[in-house]
Amino acid sequence: MKTFKDYHSVHEILREAVEKRADKNAYKWFNDDKKLESSTWKQFYEQVQQISKSLIALGVKKNDKVNILSYTCYKWVLADLGTTCIGSCTVGIYQSSMPEDCKYIINHSDAVVIFAEDESQLTKILEIKNEIPNIKKVILFKGTAGNDDWVISFNDFLELGEKIPEEDLAGRIRNVSQNDTAAIVYTSGTTGKPKGAELTHDNIASAVQSLQYCHTVKDYEEGFLFLPLAHIFARLTVYFCIYKKVTMIFVRSLDTIIEDMQNSRPHFFPAVPRIFEKAYFKIINGAESKGGLASVLFKWAFKVGADVVKHRLAKQPVSFLDRIKFSIADKLIFKKIQNAFGGRVEWCISGGAPLSPRIKEFFYIAGITILEGLGMTENMSFSNLSRINNYRFDWIGPPGPGIEQKLAEDGEIIFRGRNVMKGYYKMPEETAKTLSEDGWLHTGDLGEIDSDNFLRVIGRKKDLIITSGGKNIAPTVIEEMLGQSKLINQVCVIGDQKNYLTALIVPDLDVLNTSDIKDQTDDVEIRKMIEHEIEAVNKKLASFERIKKFSVVDEFTIENSLLTPTLKIRKSRIFDRYKNEINDMYV
Repeated sequence: MKTFKDYHSVHEILREAVEKRADKNAYKWFNDDKKLESSTWKQFYEQVQQISKSLIALGVKKNDKVNILSYTCYKWVLADLGTTCIGSCTVGIYQSSMPEDCKYIINHSDAVVIFAEDESQLTKILEIKNEIPNIKKVILFKGTAGNDDWVISFNDFLELGEKIPEEDLAGRIRNVSQNDTAAIVYTSGTTGKPKGAELTHDNIASAVQSLQYCHTVKDYEEGFLFLPLAHIFARLTVYFCIYKKVTMIFVRSLDTIIEDMQNSRPHFFPAVPRIFEKAYFKIINGAESKGGLASVLFKWAFKVGADVVKHRLAKQPVSFLDRIKFSIADKLIFKKIQNAFGGRVEWCISGGAPLSPRIKEFFYIAGITILEGLGMTENMSFSNLSRINNYRFDWIGPPGPGIEQKLAEDGEIIFRGRNVMKGYYKMPEETAKTLSEDGWLHTGDLGEIDSDNFLRVIGRKKDLIITSGGKNIAPTVIEEMLGQSKLINQVCVIGDQKNYLTALIVPDLDVLNTSDIKDQTDDVEIRKMIEHEIEAVNKKLASFERIKKFSVVDEFTIENSLLTPTLKIRKSRIFDRYKNEINDMYV
């Protein structure tokens, strides 16, 4: 039986880190000269206290909501901890959100203060200023406030707290309890309006403690963060690093991930499957484009690696000759892949959606273990995780200690534990649909559980296709198979209440334009190539699962609202956007 400490608040977890590792680096980030700066745990804590005092000076009370509209950065975490330590509640907003989406979350969460990253985010807020009457102040992380008293620079904001007595701050910290809401995290809204999951201090404390029993993080290891902190997966990573007292490095931007990773050389990072998929196809296409001996050597290395890994996972001895061959493959091929991520990354966590076993195996062979996690906003983004010492490519590991899992009668995966949310903010009916009276969280995922309590996700209940012939089909499996083609960037399978399946296909134009037939990539040629890929997948499927027709469409992106900020496709919006193309496939 694993033991859990009863932390009263996130502040108590932070204080523990400060007391034990005061002079060790807590965070690193890049300055304007691309040089790494850092803060110790003691310095970080002092800055958190400054923010707490300044929020008190602004009149922010216990349980008041504070928005953060910014991409991931050091000040995001400062603002978050400064808010939660005094019993107020952080509500993140994705930096990619449109003004109308910002307005919804600001008003629905009843926020009173907003931290904004820069002038571009401030522009959004000013556009809706007259429609967000509860906001007392907007605080800019970067830039100047101008002549508007409603907006204040970060440095001026910090000065507000200088007159707040220490005893006032200490009293606010003491008044925080386990069941107080530390964060409201809004779902990314693949269907309908976003829902705000209320996550308590105890949800956070129990999640990080359960997670520690699933994977060992060493004191010297440093994490690297580029996921948006408005998403709970990124927040959990930050809280976990505070609990484990290890250093976190922040990327400059989404465009500098690889450069910053190579310059900071982290040991681990969290990511969504799309990141690993893009890296995988870039490496594969790069090797194939070289041709000749380089391509032959690449394929040889991974064949050797696959044989060695197969024996290691089965806990079987590896022959002396295979060890020699693997050592050569490692020096010639695998080390180059590791160096692309800085050279020290040994493990990563993938979450947010299922990851192809093929991609997990590829990186495992190359010396980078991808631990596949499962979770959702409503349970702190954590229920299950792969285990280093009991690793499988095609299954997710068992749940963490203190977390129960089972399948409902219809095959839906459900969980129960201290990491499960309090409920949806101001949405009692939605809460009742998701949380049972005895505490089971309904995930909406369909799955399988084996005799060792390993889990496999096979699709979403709401995405389940029931054909006019009565066949039940999980499109996720088919989409994953098609997505393994280097020519296909994105897929959306269609067919509910229809007599056959169709698909909207987004081709990978980068691959097509660098292929041997790059001069022939007109629409006709693209269709022929994709048709060939679909035929190869169809041979592996039952007749009723096969794709009969397809349409080539433009890329699904965050900007065109067909992807969520966490890179999940919004099927309802896709169906609406391409309704003419879909109708044409059923003529």
